Formats: sequence, structure tokens, C-alpha cells
Amino acid sequence: MSVCSKVPAAIIHQIEQELDKDEQEIMLFLCRDILDLPLPDVREILDTLNEMGKLLPYGLSELLYRMRRYDLLKKILKTGKGSVEADLASHPHLVSDYRVLMVELSEALEKEDVASLVFILQDYAGRLTKAKSFLSAVVELEKQNLLAPDQLDLLENCFKNIQRKDLKLKIQKYKQTAPCLSRSSQQSFVNAVQMSLPNLAISKHSFSSLNSISETKGSMNGNHATRAGPVQLPVQESGACNSQCFGDRYRMQSQPLGICLIIDCIGNDARMLTDTFRALHFKVQCNTYVSAEDLKRILQNVASMPEHKVYDSFVCVLVSRGNFRSVYGVDQDVPAFQLDWVKNYFTVEACPGLIGKPKLFFIQNYVEHRSYQDAASPVEVDGKEHYKFNKDERVQYSTIPSEADIVWSQCRLNVSVLERSPSSSSYYLSSLCQLLHDRQRLHLLDILIELNNRIYGKDVLSRPKEHCSLHLHHTLRKKLFLTQRQ
Repeated sequence: MSVCSKVPAAIIHQIEQELDKDEQEIMLFLCRDILDLPLPDVREILDTLNEMGKLLPYGLSELLYRMRRYDLLKKILKTGKGSVEADLASHPHLVSDYRVLMVELSEALEKEDVASLVFILQDYAGRLTKAKSFLSAVVELEKQNLLAPDQLDLLENCFKNIQRKDLKLKIQKYKQTAPCLSRSSQQSFVNAVQMSLPNLAISKHSFSSLNSISETKGSMNGNHATRAGPVQLPVQESGACNSQCFGDRYRMQSQPLGICLIIDCIGNDARMLTDTFRALHFKVQCNTYVSAEDLKRILQNVASMPEHKVYDSFVCVLVSRGNFRSVYGVDQDVPAFQLDWVKNYFTVEACPGLIGKPKLFFIQNYVEHRSYQDAASPVEVDGKEHYKFNKDERVQYSTIPSEADIVWSQCRLNVSVLERSPSSSSYYLSSLCQLLHDRQRLHLLDILIELNNRIYGKDVLSRPKEHCSLHLHHTLRKKLFLTQRQ
């Protein structure tokens, strides 16, 4: 077939007529990352790709090859399987390796396997009960941020549960050989636009501007995550997000956005925090003056709440006296409650309803004299334990969340500040609330950087004993805006 500007409309029509219903579903699925927009049928997709110049010279033949319609390669495109494989070996691919993997898994599954998968996955995504095929289930999982090119553990575990170890091994092989965040996977998924703009009618003439946005997204971030450790992204540029650019952000559309657990053992900030997060459309559960034992019970109860499955995020705010790594609650003696335990209640294993969803922790810890240290503020540090020696050669520990989708913002302040003014609100928390109210159009990391700047600006004018020790760690994989987007 000679190279020209477009595929003739007659060929597109002929291919559409040759594909049965299941094959049309496969083609729609393969093209989800290419267009970044939902289209209703194969003809519309192929026509749009044709207008964009993506079907020639290799795109259309690759699609038919991925669908194993070698007969159509020969009959319509006058080429063969070997020629297409040679082209794929020497030219960029139209379809992502991730999409190809999902289609291969779909072809290997029996109807009974699909039914078992849908049943098991209802613990994580209830809407999957409507899924009629494996690929439709994959689409729903993508919409709920439970499945992505670099997020396949849930699917891998499900294959293990239905005794399909061969498919589990196939995923593991993909993880070892495929780039974790390839260019194609960074196109982000159509579901972000589908969920954000469900009723928007977009013509194919809109695609040129959206395509340029996708190109910008692909080159914006130079640092990509690796499978070896926690996913880390550099703090993105400030400013409101382009209203068309949904693929690189977390879904924040549920009503409410999620549960906000407030535990204020001091009692000065509960009302302010409650008002702030209610205004942000969170379902607030506020607890004041609790003991360390009560703290454990509250965290257990909230982590087991079924609402996490349908909400898009989770927030925990904790205010207490404590030492460098623990909090006391209203108790002034041991045993203290280790701060590590707070986030451990909301890991994937402990709270599966929050898989793939942002989990935010804001900690104000008034540290006792004997344990307070003027620590620096490491931001986005790798590893489970980070430590260094300060000027007194004492070891400073900083526990870092190793799970994905976590933000940990912690302020340590000498308890003498609280004792001198027992009813005063935390400057860290009051500044946080003000910024969350005034800067909703910024993504969260920009807000937290501005928060840090305010805290350090105040420290310059304060006595050394009143200085804050700030710790900001995150394993976010996308931008996060604490607003509902319709």
C-alpha cells in the first residue's frame, strides 16, 4: 500500500464492516490512550485518527495486527504479518504496551474467569458488577484510579485468586520489561475526561489543540518513577491547571470527596479544621481530647468504613503533645502512640477501599522539652528511614511514607509555646486552613510549599525555642486539587 496523506474512507468502511461486536470493543479499547477523548464507535475513531494523520503509514496496520486480523492485513491493506512486525521493530508504536497487555489477557480469559474476576473486584469497585467483559472491567478500574500502566498489583492478585498463575506471570514479565511510565502511558486515560466532562460533545476539529496539550504533558516532567521505590514527582509549576488537562490529576468528584478524620487532643483547632474541610466538601469526623488507646480505636474504626470504596480521597489531621516520633493523646505518660502507626491503618493492605486514592496526613505535634530537636526539613526523601546527625551529634529520625498516593505534612513545635499560650491555635494549622480556602485553584503540593514558606518566614522573627520543625514527604503520582470538578 502506497504512503499517502489519508486512508480512503472506503477502506475505513470496509474494515468497520468486517469487525464483529467483540472486535470493535477491542479496537475502541486499544485507541483509548491515543485520542484522550471518548468516541462512540470504530468508524468515528478511525475517521478521527485519519484526520490526525495517525493511520498512515503504519497505524492502521498496527491496529489490525494487535487484533490478530491478519486476514484483513492481506485482504484490505495488501500487506502481511511479517511486514507489520518489521515496521513495529523499527518505528514508534501507535498502541501502548499496556493496552496490548490488557487485550492479550482478555483473549486468554474464559467467561468463568471474567465472572470470577468481577465478583472479586466488587470489594474494590462496586460498579464492576455491570461489566460484561474483561476490557469493560479494565475501563471501570481505570476510571476509579485502581488500574494503570504502573499500577497492576490489584489485577495481579486477582489472577492469583482465580488460579490463573499464567496470567499473573504475564503481568510480572511486563513489569520487568516495559518502561514503567512510557510515553504512551503518560498520554493518561480517557476516563479522566469522560468522568470530568460526561456531557460534552466534542468534534474531531477539537483534537489538534488537545493533541498539543498531550505533547506538552509528555515533556513537562523529566523525572519518571521507577518500580524500585516510592513513586516521586517533583513539585510542579504553580498556577491553576488548564481546564482541559485532566489526565495527570487525581479524580476528585465523589460527593463528599472523602472522609476527613480530625483528632485534636489539645482542643484549640477542631472547629477551625472542621469548618475548613466541610467547606471543601469532605465528610468530617471530629474527635477531641482522646487518649492514646482511644486514638488506636478511632483509627481502626475509620479505616474499616465502607464509604472509602466510593469516595475519592482521605484526610487525617492529628493535633497532640508527644515526643519526636510519637504522640501521647491526652495521656502524659507512656505508652505513646507512634506516628508510623497512623498511616499504617490506611495502607493498601489495611484499607483496600483507598487503593490508588490520595491519602493526606497533617500532623501538629507539640514536642516535650526532653525530645525536641531543631531538625531541618527534608522534602521528598527516599527510603523507609532517613537519619542524620545534627550539631550535637544526636541522631535525627524522619519516618517517610513508602506507600503510593500519600502526603505527610508534619509540624513539630516545642511544647513551651503551647504552655505559654494554652488556648492559641496552631500557626501551622491556621495557615494551612487559610491557604486551602484561598488557593483552591492550586494543586496541593504548591499549597504546601507556600505553607512551608510562611512557617519559615515566621521562624525568622521568632526565638529559637519557638521555631518549627517541618517535614513534608509525599508519594503522589498525579496532581491533586482539593476541589470537586464537574
